[in-house]
Amino acid sequence: MELTFYIAAAVAVLATIMVITRYNMIHALLYLVVSFLAVAVVFLTMGAPFMAALEVIVYAGAIVVLIIFVIMMLSLTREDVEQEKAWLQPKLWMGPALLSFVLLAELVYLLVIAEMPAAPAAGSYVDAKAVGLALYGPYVLSVQLSGILLMAGIVGAYHLGRQKKKVIHRFLQEKEPQKERSAAI
Repeated sequence: MELTFYIAAAVAVLATIMVITRYNMIHALLYLVVSFLAVAVVFLTMGAPFMAALEVIVYAGAIVVLIIFVIMMLSLTREDVEQEKAWLQPKLWMGPALLSFVLLAELVYLLVIAEMPAAPAAGSYVDAKAVGLALYGPYVLSVQLSGILLMAGIVGAYHLGRQKKKVIHRFLQEKEPQKERSAAI
């Protein structure tokens, strides 16, 4: 069990480093999904299957899909479509695929061969009802505000991405020559 924990932790760290160092946003998102899956395997090895399921459902599922939709909504030109076709080469998706295969092998090992711990080693067991009561009990305002913040970010990204005319700040625009300005006056 310790070996699977350390392998999953190493995959999570490596995938997170790849998220930070990738220039392309879609490649970074692929590594981000792998990182979330690795953290879910870490939770599973620690005896927290509910947290592992939440990690996959909430982060690797919902949040990443939301980010992908925003990226797709912002810029999709003919050049971007051609670039996406070039990205389908195996050398670009082999990294996330290899790391995901390592996590899949660990998951199969944990579910088939190794015995899962019945309860966490230290502390108390937290079930789905307790998480729901905590989120929608004393923290309901925080949940609502984070939802509003995410929606405001999406609306703002949509507004900025759909502008037809590129707006350049007046200080960044090229200065007019002095003669043309004095002739205009």
